[in-house]
Amino acid sequence: MKITVYKTTHLKGNVLIPSSKSHTIRAVIISSLADGVSEIENALISSDTTAAVEACRSLGAEISVSGNKLTIRGFNGVPQNPSKTLDMANSGTSLNLILGIVSLGNFETVLDGDESLRSRPVNPLLDALNRLGAKGESVLNNGKPPIKIRGKIKGGMTKVDGMSSQFVSSLLISTPLCENDTEIDVFNIHETPYIDMTITWLKEQNIRFDYKKDFSWFRVYGKQTYKHFKKRIPGDWSSAAFPIVAGAITGSDIFIAGVDVNDVQGDKAIVEYLRKMGADITMEQNGLRIRGCPLKGADIDLNATPDALPAMAVAGCFAKGETKLYNVAQARIKETDRIKVMTGELRKMGADVKELKDGLVLKRSSLRGAKVNGHYDHRVVMALSLAGLIAEGETEIDTAESVNVTFPGYCEMMQKIEAKINIEEEGYAGK
Repeated sequence: MKITVYKTTHLKGNVLIPSSKSHTIRAVIISSLADGVSEIENALISSDTTAAVEACRSLGAEISVSGNKLTIRGFNGVPQNPSKTLDMANSGTSLNLILGIVSLGNFETVLDGDESLRSRPVNPLLDALNRLGAKGESVLNNGKPPIKIRGKIKGGMTKVDGMSSQFVSSLLISTPLCENDTEIDVFNIHETPYIDMTITWLKEQNIRFDYKKDFSWFRVYGKQTYKHFKKRIPGDWSSAAFPIVAGAITGSDIFIAGVDVNDVQGDKAIVEYLRKMGADITMEQNGLRIRGCPLKGADIDLNATPDALPAMAVAGCFAKGETKLYNVAQARIKETDRIKVMTGELRKMGADVKELKDGLVLKRSSLRGAKVNGHYDHRVVMALSLAGLIAEGETEIDTAESVNVTFPGYCEMMQKIEAKINIEEEGYAGK
């Protein structure tokens, strides 16, 4: 799919944010590990969450989908042999969390995915699981999918590189079901809000564990069980970043509904990042309002919120002066190397952007429309669409179908708030 974006000076209207991908995937996995039947309301139905659903079905969970409601009968901590390769598609979260789950079974299986997922390193997690009794290896011997792994992890002592919070979360979710207690040492800790999200889920399940406040050490007690539950999934702050930034960089008045400022999601920090740059954002009942106004450059540490980098890079192009996005080297191991990709694509549009080892430096730029590559990365595509709103002329973005990973209907939503976006795909073209 290709989208074409034209300069849009004013946006207005209401935006309902889709449900949280991170919460939905955790809900699917924990309910699959549980006994009994769980009900998950307002789940995100997207290609990423579908990968988790299909994997859990293959492992023995009975899952029905009705609209955005999931009903899941779990396999009570004993995954079944899927007898086939688990296709994790483009979902790194699903891949890493499911690796921990299959390690609980007494069987061998393979997890694979698309070309993008095959570029994601998983060796730190494999090493950690192997220390607990699993036998996992990269089939291509490059530390990346496809991964062949055999359980059964039994607990003990391990350590893990926290370059991705998903490695830590995988261990925290799986080890309560081990025969023995588990001690986990974590180094090079990143993305702590996502670890906190997993901890919140464990606490709701009354899972017993001890930990240091900086997440550098955990003791998880073995022989525990997960219980069925009923839960409503909140809106996704990572997705909300895009219409919020859209409102900040245009002369707009947009109400963002469906987000919870009290949720543990780290990407709610997008509000404070933009306020630091001078954005006019006010909290209202059931959401927030963003009004366009001039922005100024700022230095912003994105370590806890790497998914915010693409959208904040575009905000940096609009802000007066210089914006530095730093301490976010892990953005290089997402669906793409987002630091490199955003540098290259924004430069095609005339942006003054410098690539750092751990981030970007951007100066206010007069962007011009161009043909740019979305690199099959949903957040890159959405960020480039924001750049198109403030660029002179026409911006053409390919691989735009990737927005379905987390934000199905993104382009249509932007059209409803009067963004000038055309959608072109085989057999369909719309405004």
